[in-house]
Amino acid sequence: MKPWLLLVLVLLWSQLENGLGQETRRRQEPGETRTRLSGKRVKGRLPKLKEKESAGRAGSLLTQVLDKGRFLRLGNSLIVQPGKDLELRCKGAKVGWAYPAYLDTYNDSRLSIKQQDKYSQLILTSPSASDTGEYSCWPVLCDGVECEKDPDRTSSTYIYFTDKDELFVPSTIHFEIVYLRPDQPAVVPCRVTNPQIEVSLHREVPPEEVPVDGTHISFNPTKGFLIPQPRPKHMGVFYCKAATKEALQISNKYQLLYVEVPSGPPFVTIKASSSSLKGGDNLNITCTVLGEPEVEVDFTWTFPGQGQRPVDIRESWRLISRGMGHTTRISQSVLTLEDMETIDFGRYICRAKNKYGETSVATHVDPL
Repeated sequence: MKPWLLLVLVLLWSQLENGLGQETRRRQEPGETRTRLSGKRVKGRLPKLKEKESAGRAGSLLTQVLDKGRFLRLGNSLIVQPGKDLELRCKGAKVGWAYPAYLDTYNDSRLSIKQQDKYSQLILTSPSASDTGEYSCWPVLCDGVECEKDPDRTSSTYIYFTDKDELFVPSTIHFEIVYLRPDQPAVVPCRVTNPQIEVSLHREVPPEEVPVDGTHISFNPTKGFLIPQPRPKHMGVFYCKAATKEALQISNKYQLLYVEVPSGPPFVTIKASSSSLKGGDNLNITCTVLGEPEVEVDFTWTFPGQGQRPVDIRESWRLISRGMGHTTRISQSVLTLEDMETIDFGRYICRAKNKYGETSVATHVDPL
């Protein structure tokens, strides 16, 4: 074979080998590219889906309707000017609402709630500083006729209606009693209409400003002054003072009373004017309960001539101080029976009931 022909054949074989290698690489690269892109898509998309789902579950359901159809998703708090109507919306086909209690107490016609197909609408017309407070909503889950609040999806926003003439949230109670208990925190409820207002706590007698160190006493604009561990030294008459660059204002007064009465069913005693009487005598039986100052007590009686003899039953209560300034509520029910007859002798039972339970006591009246 001629040398030049051999050289041509070698060159052709070399070119063919290079071409097949490039073709093989070209065939592999699309596959490799698809694998990398597929990996990127999985890694890039899944976190976004998770974030979106998480935001949908944990995000606020509450929005404020602004002018021209704009919406503001609400966070923990909101500061608005009074006077302009407030419209809130809450997502859900069936929604429950909570708002400052006095709006219900006085059946305020300024508040209206309407349920639409996909959201509920709360409108408060002509809001004022008094409307400052927490507004919240939640989906209502129904199974047939039974409905309940969805505990995992409640959205709340504390709304301040700022007013330069009302630094404190107005209250209908001008002298309020605050009970101090050693086993639970107490609050002096001088709430403000703007979280930026400077507030101080003052004792009336002796006149002094109470130091607020953040540990023994702290201030929360949505609640007032917090006393985590009340003690007898915290008793007295107090007031709050709010200051801005333009104004200085004094709050209502608060009487702080120390209570050391255990919570539970009523502790009851019963006492008759006499355990032995004769016909024609008068009878008085007193049923007495000592308990927590704000816990109401209901009395019922069972006695021999019940339904056949006229009796007079009168109830009353008052606060009393017992040792070291502790304050206790004394509740009494007095049964009076005039002109005793044979049918009136026997066992008299007094039942006292409070939110913790019921206690019964009895006494026996015999003829002489």
